[in-house]
Amino acid sequence: MIDHKEKEVKITAQNVDFFYGQKKALKDISLDINKNEVFALIGPSGCGKTTFLRILNRMNDLIPKTKVSGTVRIEGQDIYDPQVDEVQLRKSVGTVFQKPNPFPISIFENVAYGPKANGIKNKKKLMEIVERSLRQAALWDEVKNRLNDSAMSLSGGQQQRLCIARVVAIEPDIILMDEPTSALDPIATSKVEELIHELKSNYTVVIVTHNMQQAARVSDRTAFFLNGNVVEAGDTHQLFTNPKEQETEDYITGKFG
Repeated sequence: MIDHKEKEVKITAQNVDFFYGQKKALKDISLDINKNEVFALIGPSGCGKTTFLRILNRMNDLIPKTKVSGTVRIEGQDIYDPQVDEVQLRKSVGTVFQKPNPFPISIFENVAYGPKANGIKNKKKLMEIVERSLRQAALWDEVKNRLNDSAMSLSGGQQQRLCIARVVAIEPDIILMDEPTSALDPIATSKVEELIHELKSNYTVVIVTHNMQQAARVSDRTAFFLNGNVVEAGDTHQLFTNPKEQETEDYITGKFG
């Protein structure tokens, strides 16, 4: 049994409720996510996983008639404090979406986009960032001779790794992944999973996945969501092999979901 008390907590959610209009989508969520771990959110469709993920970089703020209560802290800072600049927040909390969404520009320009937007103009510096980011995304060797080609010429799996490179180029602290392999074939999926494992040495990674085998393979700890509640959260191996709650066991063994 791993003792997580020694770990440094990166993200703390306390008593978080979330509403879409009158509908309560999250109910009293309290979770700690540690630094440099992969934390998986599992559960059936519509259970609140993605809503919770989007709370961590205030993406839900962009949806009208939504409301959040409770506190969410990243390294002790309440991210819903009125003083917090959500644009800055989203720089430090990057997101990789379900479907690869490269910009219809060159591979190089995709990765350089964020650093350029942050004011980096020096070509040599940009090249260094692009190479480092593509290496971190395990894509450099495949694309280093075609950086001026359109990102749209890449395969789906390469496009998703390019999107990961684009996120790491702005040097976030935290990377959120919303079903990052659901649109990919098994070979591309395993490459992205290997990459997730490597990314945790530099980042805290929070991943929403429908694929329980994936959660078991890539994550250190897991939270099981059901109907807007966290039923159980803890060490991934323990949660999958010896769950404390009957509902967790029923979901893991495929009785529903």
